[in-house]
Amino acid sequence: MRPIKNRSSRPHTPLGAIIIVTCLFLSQSVKSWCMATTLKDKEQRNLQFPLIKKNNIIVPKNQSFCCDTGEKEVGANLPDKELLNIQNRRYLGNKYKLLHLIDHVIQNNCSDFESFCDIFAGTGVVGYAFNRKNIKIITNELLYSNYISLYAWLSPEYYDDNKIDDILLELNEIKPDKGNYASTHFGNKYFSLENAKKIGEIRKIIEKRSLNLKEKSILLTSLLYAIDKVANTCGHYDAFRKKLDTLTPIKLLKLNINQKANVGNEVFNEDANQLIRKIKSDILYIDPPYNSRQYSDTYHLLENIIAWQRPNVYGKAKKMNRSKIKSSYCTREASKAFHDLITNAKCRYILVSYNNMSEKGNMRSNARIKDHEIIETLKSRGNVEIYEQAYKPFSTGKSTTEDHSERVFVCKVIDKS
Repeated sequence: MRPIKNRSSRPHTPLGAIIIVTCLFLSQSVKSWCMATTLKDKEQRNLQFPLIKKNNIIVPKNQSFCCDTGEKEVGANLPDKELLNIQNRRYLGNKYKLLHLIDHVIQNNCSDFESFCDIFAGTGVVGYAFNRKNIKIITNELLYSNYISLYAWLSPEYYDDNKIDDILLELNEIKPDKGNYASTHFGNKYFSLENAKKIGEIRKIIEKRSLNLKEKSILLTSLLYAIDKVANTCGHYDAFRKKLDTLTPIKLLKLNINQKANVGNEVFNEDANQLIRKIKSDILYIDPPYNSRQYSDTYHLLENIIAWQRPNVYGKAKKMNRSKIKSSYCTREASKAFHDLITNAKCRYILVSYNNMSEKGNMRSNARIKDHEIIETLKSRGNVEIYEQAYKPFSTGKSTTEDHSERVFVCKVIDKS
């Protein structure tokens, strides 16, 4: 009979050590699996778009794009500081500093075009930059205040220039002594009390005058640009600064409009996804909202003053109900809306401006549409290239986002009919 060994004499491994070793093994296995999966996803994505060409564009510093479309038509005897140009406005997402990039893309990809549609026009600087007698410009904006500005700058409707001069002189000389809607809600907040009174009085006078839409739009746009100059804000109207130190008296200036170039132009105030079904153009330029920040929130005050429905306002920021002017491109429906827009576009070339913030910054700043979604959608219509330019974004001073760039995705549409 073989002797039975004493079990207690065997060396043994503590239970805690076994658990630690097991956890380390599992951790490494999971990590390796995740890395392999990530690499596999990246490889699949790269293989999915092997024909995408990326172009880096370098623009000389302090070089601006010339928006002139011909000789000055108005204000020939006025100094430049007494005239307003379309780019003289503070606006989030304004593409004035990116016109070189957009022009480069068009010069290298779009031949012999006769029509240009800017369907998310904002201030209108992109459409205006390509406004010529032989090019039809189609612009559109969901916000009524922007639509009025676009109509002033780009519509072909006749207006009486001398009449505009006389009214501007009259409006600048008024000195209201009574309060009004603007001073009640926005005085000593967004503006000095004196400026708020004058803004409200000017708006009432414009509403009562006998004007066609072009003339009214010109005067309202002059007021809009003047409001921006005296607003006690950091550049938009989501909030006002605590210290009221913007006390310069408001002054309306004349718009430097090149009306001869506006022949045949069209200006719309519609939802882009509805309008796309009604129009066609050689070039379709798309610059949708990038993130969750609604422009109706940021520019509610301008929308309120220009529309002049005098609604109830609420909260510290004095905002009115904006439910009817919210954009789906700021929501989780952005990718779906973009796909619908591209699918229904009737054009030869599609240009899409979009930044590289899909996974940078805070959640509100992250772009709503991912790059692969943009590329997949555009490739369903034709061949795609990407042009990129380094760009310093708007910041309140707290942002630490680096390597920010603006891109233009260009698609040469293939007619499959």
